[in-house]
Amino acid sequence: MSILVKGNIRFNGQAKTKEEAIREVGNVLVEQGYVGATYVEKMLEREALTSTFMGNMLAIPHGTEEAKAAIMTSGLAVMVYANPIDWNGEAVRLVIGIAGAGGEHLELLSQIAIVCAEEENVERILNASSADEVLQTFAEGNE
Repeated sequence: MSILVKGNIRFNGQAKTKEEAIREVGNVLVEQGYVGATYVEKMLEREALTSTFMGNMLAIPHGTEEAKAAIMTSGLAVMVYANPIDWNGEAVRLVIGIAGAGGEHLELLSQIAIVCAEEENVERILNASSADEVLQTFAEGNE
């Protein structure tokens, strides 16, 4: 998961709704130069088509097929929320935004799913006090 860097891991999520959370994590992808601003709207379109809730308090919003043109390079953004967000009736505290260039999209989803399928790994991320702890959890989970 070398694509995940410390500067993209945030513990101060402020969103109260899933739409706000998608915008918040999407804006990190924009700020860090992975995607153009239109990608965030495509993330919202994807969510309208099918929920990106994955279980274990995790959602993984990403863009539609048409959004690929807005991706400059692959990147991930992690946003942790102190209070659960209602995600179509499910509680979400961990939102991971994905921008996968080329064929990397499914690979990124797969790596995140492997790590976050373990409830204890999600708890470690939610309770982490540093970006290093989050990076360590993903590194160990993909060994």
